[in-house]
Amino acid sequence: METRDLVQRVCPPIASMGSMFYFDPGTLARGKEAGLDGFRLYVLGRGGVLGDVEPTVVHSAFGYFNPGLVAKIWNSARETMAPRDGGRLYMECAGAFGASKLDGVEGLDAFNAAADKVIDAGLADSSAQALFAAIASEPRGDDPAARAFQNVAVLRELRGSLHLVAIVASGLSTEMAHRVRRPDDVEMFGWSNDSEVTDEHRAKWETAEALTDDLVTPIYAVLDQAEAQALADGVAAIAAALGA
Repeated sequence: METRDLVQRVCPPIASMGSMFYFDPGTLARGKEAGLDGFRLYVLGRGGVLGDVEPTVVHSAFGYFNPGLVAKIWNSARETMAPRDGGRLYMECAGAFGASKLDGVEGLDAFNAAADKVIDAGLADSSAQALFAAIASEPRGDDPAARAFQNVAVLRELRGSLHLVAIVASGLSTEMAHRVRRPDDVEMFGWSNDSEVTDEHRAKWETAEALTDDLVTPIYAVLDQAEAQALADGVAAIAAALGA
């Protein structure tokens, strides 16, 4: 298959699946043990791979959220746990989620080999992709099921980081991009409901989507046909196991 076809085939389910562990009961239980509620674990866990940085740095990597909300949650969460520890805890939670949900799924070794190759290709030049580079630098497990889901989470951040670049390059604020993409989650991300999404905003978002695929495709092009098929088959098998 053509590389762009592969990207358009696997990236949407990866985006959907990669966040499934965030508020899973097992993840929430680990957070509670550490003294963190679900939202603080999410912000500290996802952003903690960046290190003990200022909240403006976390927002620059996340986008989409109201900066004030990020600052409030990040600062209160890092009073409870060191950010790097939170980041590693979150990767452990991703691995535990994968181990519990994907055990026995066929083709995970081949999927992991292909996913690792894509991740390594992304790291070869991860300019402007701080969140992807940070999470990809964290250790991932040896168990095939655990590693498979951790790889899904890392690949999600790969496209997510490049999508943030594309959003900015397309002249769209991440706030408005969020309003276009997730109109029902505006308040959850710290925004009020007083801004109108226009056709111009939607057009810029579509432009950013196409540009994101342009940016992602050369990275996935490192795979040969057999590896590309293994990645696609693995994503389909993981999605089936997760009911995604």
